[in-house]
Amino acid sequence: MIMLIKSGLVHSADSVSTATGPGARAQIEEAFLWDLRTIYPSKEAWEEDIKRLREELLPRLESFRGQLTTPENVSACLKLNDEIGMIFSNIYAWANMTFHENMADNRAAEQSSRADSLLARVSAETSFIRPELLGQPATVLRSYMDTATFSDYRHLLERLILLQPHTLSVSEEELLARLGEFAATPEDIFQKLSVSDMIYPTILDDTGKEVRLSPGALFRFLNSPDRDFRQRAYEGISEGFRHSRNTLAATLAAEVKKNCYYAQARRYSSSLEASLGSEFVPRGVYDNLIQAVNSQLSQLHRYVELRRRILDINQVYIWDMYLPLIEDVTLEIPYSKAKQLLRDGVVPLGKDYQNVVETALTGRWIDVYETEKKRVGAYAWGTYLSHPFLLLNYDGTARDLITLAHEMGHALHFYYTFDKQPYVSSSIPIFTAEVASTVNEFLMFDYLMKISDTTREKLYYLNILIENIRASAFTQVMYAEFEQALHERIEAGQALSADSMETLWSDILQKYFGPCFAVENSAKAWWSRIPHFYSNFYVYKYATSLAASHDISRRILAKEPGAVENYREFLSAGDSDFPVSVIAKAGVDMTAPTVVENLLKYFGELVAELERLLFR
Repeated sequence: MIMLIKSGLVHSADSVSTATGPGARAQIEEAFLWDLRTIYPSKEAWEEDIKRLREELLPRLESFRGQLTTPENVSACLKLNDEIGMIFSNIYAWANMTFHENMADNRAAEQSSRADSLLARVSAETSFIRPELLGQPATVLRSYMDTATFSDYRHLLERLILLQPHTLSVSEEELLARLGEFAATPEDIFQKLSVSDMIYPTILDDTGKEVRLSPGALFRFLNSPDRDFRQRAYEGISEGFRHSRNTLAATLAAEVKKNCYYAQARRYSSSLEASLGSEFVPRGVYDNLIQAVNSQLSQLHRYVELRRRILDINQVYIWDMYLPLIEDVTLEIPYSKAKQLLRDGVVPLGKDYQNVVETALTGRWIDVYETEKKRVGAYAWGTYLSHPFLLLNYDGTARDLITLAHEMGHALHFYYTFDKQPYVSSSIPIFTAEVASTVNEFLMFDYLMKISDTTREKLYYLNILIENIRASAFTQVMYAEFEQALHERIEAGQALSADSMETLWSDILQKYFGPCFAVENSAKAWWSRIPHFYSNFYVYKYATSLAASHDISRRILAKEPGAVENYREFLSAGDSDFPVSVIAKAGVDMTAPTVVENLLKYFGELVAELERLLFR
């Protein structure tokens, strides 16, 4: 069970370096570095767990192969499988978080690679469990569910029964599991090409000074009022991706073909059905989302047109989409101030929540600043045997503050779930994972706008909130449409190339951003930079999660009776129930289209308010 939440909202990628580039890790004070020794005090301790897993636990598990025909054996096997999962999660998390401190560190890269290889082995050697259990009649599995011995595993058995039509024989499942390491190759190639091997140019900044581009620095540069500089920065980042467009297209096509192969092997009608079905999300939830967003694209077109008016330009280009519209408000937020603002912003969630946040802020759960070759962006990662960790690239902007709140939401979701659930129910499905993070965002924005001293400061935060909803509800669904189209083309027997991907991407981009948006070459390369396309049908969940969190935060801020208590029940639920049912614990019905519609209407209200305040 690997708990990694990779943030894909715009603000989660907005952790940026100084203009002269990131510094060396050794120069950062210890208080601002996470302490991975709470997982393993040394590499030797990590090696000991690997040895124990290989030489003791996996051989013990092998003794259950072919023997899962009695309640006693099934119970013992499931408990041993949990023990393996808990230990392996530590092995995998420590190796990869260590690697993310410096992705040019070959030793750390080798450790990460070893963890990936071990993941493939663990997957292969545990792969017999599901098909053997499903080899028994459903009536037998249901009889297990009614006993105290299997109280922790009731929902697991319920899910297995539903997956029975898509489960292969023991030998076939083992074969698919052993393909795991190869199946990760497209994403691995993308990561190494886009992070480690990509050479970014040096350009002149808005003061005429030479600066080295980096993915982290890009979004800071895009905040510059100097439009020519913004264009140089965006085109400079895009240059390397366009130079590697054929390689990146082949890599993404390989990822899509892999997904289609697995869907076909498991007897699903499509890759989308496989993704939704494996997570027990009704197809209607996805279709309602796409339909709702498409029906409200005029709201996004209105916002792009408003941006054009404010910037006083003929057409909006991609490098115009990230510039704060309230240009005379500059908010520098040192990390010390950001921590206090976060403390104050989460007050509506109660004392216990506040106390855990304080522990995270002071207990070295967080790797704060960008350093040389550190993984870009932000995430939260936790294992059942450790407290959660947060990776940031904090650089003192308001968006970095919101990123801190976002990732802290993930961390406390882990914390409460791990505290309340047995290991078997302690994973957090991606469908529900972004709810806690974006509830924190809505609470923070509400607090920041309340304490703002001036109208223009309120406008500044209003613009960021609009941008976040735009990024999560519109942009992520745009990504989902592109991803779905790629898979449908492969499933129809068609080929994919850099040219066809660029044409498809350009058409979707124009549809979403509207008639005053110009799709030029660097915008056409946008698809090649999206890491989430290597996580099968991941991106749409940002939009559904944001719709749910908007509904939850609205109830909490209105102090509706039971709103905080219901939300805490959601935070503690993990995957003890089906995802839509887990969200329902917080009072949200994701099968109803009104949840998404209300978010999009709220977006329209925010745009109208921004327009009113600027042009009154």
